[in-house]
Amino acid sequence: MTLGQFFEVVSQQPSIVLFYFFALPFTAFLAIIFGSGEGHLSPWKYMYTALVYLACIPGIFALTLNAYMFLFERQPVMQTNLFTQVLPIICMLITLWLIKKNVSLKDVPGFDKIGSLFFIITILISMMWILEKTHIFVFTYMPFYQFILFFIGFLVLIRLAWSRMMG
Repeated sequence: MTLGQFFEVVSQQPSIVLFYFFALPFTAFLAIIFGSGEGHLSPWKYMYTALVYLACIPGIFALTLNAYMFLFERQPVMQTNLFTQVLPIICMLITLWLIKKNVSLKDVPGFDKIGSLFFIITILISMMWILEKTHIFVFTYMPFYQFILFFIGFLVLIRLAWSRMMG
């Protein structure tokens, strides 16, 4: 099954997707009601961690997909799929907003890792877009393994810059 086929199946059977993306903010809302002021304590913060990951992974994927579709594939905005390109982003934003009302996101274990992932993906997509738009072609005699080491070093530098910026 390709990614396109998966999106087609999701678009034909939207009930499961709608349930998932409405259940996450609703669960966060219920956590505000039942765990008011206790979000930093042990059972609640792990539930918030699960909610953050369940909302942010599809949301970040949808943001990345949108960036790819609009920047590289030049997809018209009117052909945007609401179930796979818009709903995950809205769900992520609402869920994070609701979680933030009850607990500081610094107290949610793993939230810094989601932010770092999003930052690194954004930097990489920006680099790819700039390279595509400028039509820079690099011819080099550098062996492939050296290029991979250079690329990994670049990712480590991005990660260090992110940790210093947030720390």
